Amino acid sequence: MIQVRETSLHGVWQIVPGVFEDHRGRYVELFDTEVYSEIAGGISWVQDDLSVSKKAVLRGIHGDFETTKLVTVLHGEGYAILADNRKDSPSYRRWESFSLSGENRRQLLIPKGVGNSVLALSDTLIYFYKQDSHFVPGRQFTIAWNDPSWGFEWPIEEPILSERDRKGCYA
Repeated sequence: MIQVRETSLHGVWQIVPGVFEDHRGRYVELFDTEVYSEIAGGISWVQDDLSVSKKAVLRGIHGDFETTKLVTVLHGEGYAILADNRKDSPSYRRWESFSLSGENRRQLLIPKGVGNSVLALSDTLIYFYKQDSHFVPGRQFTIAWNDPSWGFEWPIEEPILSERDRKGCYA
């Protein structure tokens, strides 16, 4: 049975799919159009992406004002921070952290304007996300992972970062 939970960020939902387990292992349904259209308001998904990271890699905090995402960890353990960058949101400039793993199968439905990140806590992290629009270069924002005005709390002091993520440039 799927569970849908509100988070402290306006319009962000945590989804926990049902899991069937027996002596062979486990079976998890990650997506069903009928079920998710109720949760996400009839979104049409157009692109699926994977990122594979080694331990201590931090990807993000990225977002744009055009794309809704549904994210989950397929393998490994990750620490995700979502940051509300929507000026008209009641939770503007607030953030929340989440533990995502291949074991707990938690998903996050992330609306437009909310920055998304994941830090790899395991040797290998496979991060999966669905998007309702195609990537357009130059339209994303990047919030620096250590921006003091946000006060993010990470379980690591020196993550492995891309140049973009280190600078927090709005490219």
